[in-house]
Amino acid sequence: MADFDTPKTPLLLPDAIHRAVKPGIALLRLETTRSRQGVLDGAWWPRTRNIETELPQLINALTEHLGPITRVGLDASAWESLPTRLVIDDRVVHLDSDPVGDDTVLVTRGDKDHFALLVVPPDATADAAREAMARAVRADNITPAAQILVATLPGPGTE
Repeated sequence: MADFDTPKTPLLLPDAIHRAVKPGIALLRLETTRSRQGVLDGAWWPRTRNIETELPQLINALTEHLGPITRVGLDASAWESLPTRLVIDDRVVHLDSDPVGDDTVLVTRGDKDHFALLVVPPDATADAAREAMARAVRADNITPAAQILVATLPGPGTE
């Protein structure tokens, strides 16, 4: 990315981003280093599969630290319904149905700055979700989202 394309908003996020977006609804963690060399930039644990309920809180939390979010790519099959856009705090956020898998969400800031977030399934246990999110936000993480979830979430019939 050329210097003139680099967003003016800093990439470094405060540790306070590792908090509940709204208690009982969603949890968000983002890598807080400048490197952004890992496979994932963060993790999100929504509490439901209703994108119109869950996404506004995520976008508000991200906007607070990253600046305006313009586009979100999600796997439509992972959500109850997927509109083409949502208006969040008087800003239009475009939603793209991408075959990224239900374990990933792609967030775009500006025109070209993308963040990949692990999506922890809403029915995950708190311990499994914390473990998956901790792995996802490691700066040296090279493990894809699906493999992190397989390694940290109980399989069918193991609970």
